[in-house]
Amino acid sequence: MKVTVSRKAHFNAAHRLYRKDWDFEKNNAIFGKCNNPNYHGHNYELIVSVTGEIDKETGYVIDMKVLKAIIKSEVEDAFDHKNLNLEVPEFEALNPTAENIVVVIYNKMRAKLPADLDLEVTLNETPRNFVSYNGK
Repeated sequence: MKVTVSRKAHFNAAHRLYRKDWDFEKNNAIFGKCNNPNYHGHNYELIVSVTGEIDKETGYVIDMKVLKAIIKSEVEDAFDHKNLNLEVPEFEALNPTAENIVVVIYNKMRAKLPADLDLEVTLNETPRNFVSYNGK
């Protein structure tokens, strides 16, 4: 029997959506105010869901203290109060769109979880705009 457990977290970060190989006009046409040369910020909300078999000894799919620690080290410590374009190595050559951010978070977390657990990450960039990724 597989069960999904989830934990919410949040981080605040700034970013700018643009491509260095496009001129300002094209960047502005595609990314609009998200192309602000002085950056802009979001209060990101994160939901990390882990699916797996319930351990017969502990009754857990994963110890939530362990999941909390992985989220803290891989996401909160890495992204919170940072300029994603300038301070987060994963975005040196990757446009920090919500889609790319959720894939980066997934990959960082996937590497820290046992292979027998499934992972899905949902990232809310605004209260109405969110993306999800499960590795597929």
